[in-house]
Amino acid sequence: MGTVVDDAAAAEFHEFFEAHYAELSRLAHLLTGEADAADDLAADALLALWHRWDRVRNADHPVAYARGVVANLARTRIRSAVRERRRIALFRAPRGGGYAVDDPDVSTIVDVQGALRRLPFRKRACVVLRHAFDLSERDTSLVLGISVGTVKSQTSRAVAELQRLLGPETPAARVQVAVAAQRGGGTH
Repeated sequence: MGTVVDDAAAAEFHEFFEAHYAELSRLAHLLTGEADAADDLAADALLALWHRWDRVRNADHPVAYARGVVANLARTRIRSAVRERRRIALFRAPRGGGYAVDDPDVSTIVDVQGALRRLPFRKRACVVLRHAFDLSERDTSLVLGISVGTVKSQTSRAVAELQRLLGPETPAARVQVAVAAQRGGGTH
């Protein structure tokens, strides 16, 4: 049996959905790097929220809760993809030079989203939430379920790693601006 929700709660959820769906989809896209999966992850997160709407609507930070659900779903999707790639690699021998992708040429400009995909999930999530979604350290810690100190260190390390990936001449401030440029949604 599903959750019994009155008309007022249904209208409130609909309003929440309309206000936050696009943002949750952008978050999923930036965390996974998969434009095609972003809408599905956002929809799955909102479905999960709907099933718990009676609790979510009374939470102190329902949007942070929603972002946390998206982050968890994205983490699960990434882990699943990694496991699948490992299984394929075990059972498929590379042919004619293999199918691994070489590191990009340092002299070329690396796409910010490509660089983000190369970060470990927690670093990626911290830098995306802090700079692309302009969340405070506290709000980011709420979304990810980690301490503020961990948010600070992971964000700092992520920016340094992005700086390394984008080239040594790219200052940290420019990396932060490039990630923040993702705030508008871009293409997904």
